[in-house]
Amino acid sequence: MQGRIHSIESFGSVDGPGTRFIIFVQGCNMRCLYCHNVDTWDCHKGQLRSTDDLLDQAERYRPYWGPEGGITVSGGEPLLQIDFLLELFQKAKARGIHTCIDTAGQPFTRKEPFFSKFRQLMEVTDILLLDVKHIDLEAHKKLTGWGNENILDLFRYLSDIHKPIWVRQVLVPGYTDNPASLQRTREFLDTLTNVQRVEVLPYHNMGLYKWEELGIPNQLKDVEPPTEEQVDAARKILRAV
Repeated sequence: MQGRIHSIESFGSVDGPGTRFIIFVQGCNMRCLYCHNVDTWDCHKGQLRSTDDLLDQAERYRPYWGPEGGITVSGGEPLLQIDFLLELFQKAKARGIHTCIDTAGQPFTRKEPFFSKFRQLMEVTDILLLDVKHIDLEAHKKLTGWGNENILDLFRYLSDIHKPIWVRQVLVPGYTDNPASLQRTREFLDTLTNVQRVEVLPYHNMGLYKWEELGIPNQLKDVEPPTEEQVDAARKILRAV
């Protein structure tokens, strides 16, 4: 089976445990205002790569992974290519490779046929990295173009099956740094059983040039990254690392 792949990172150190081979897939339905991979949005672009080809490439770097490393599939949105992802991870586990998905959760649904495939996928997934774009529904829609009801349902489902997750909150001044909203996020996370760690990721504008090259207006072009004090305050509320 082939998937649409945007790019590869051979020695990832921040997208899951240990050192990781990161596969960035092509395609995403969300339109996050702070996206730094806007060039992954188009579902029809990217290079077609087979699951075996990718795993063969990944295993060339296996000596550097250490006891915790493995592969992470990021994006774009990996769950948009769930059939490809399922085959990739089934073959990865057959090779004894640790597996991680970095997802925003937008495609998640308990409707069929997606849900049965997702349950199979979870059997061969070791850990997930999940974003909290915004805890409030209307703010989430303004920030991403989508609601968050099904995304919060994904969090609950993963808690129910005790699948380990790392939670990430991108901190954008004026958009996601409201203390009351962050507190509600923390209260939601406290209802879950499977949160291994929470991270605050400071917004940066290093991907702005991609918006400009693609001719897409960027509403955050004048927003400055958060200060250390703002990041520390968010970490304190979220009890983040």
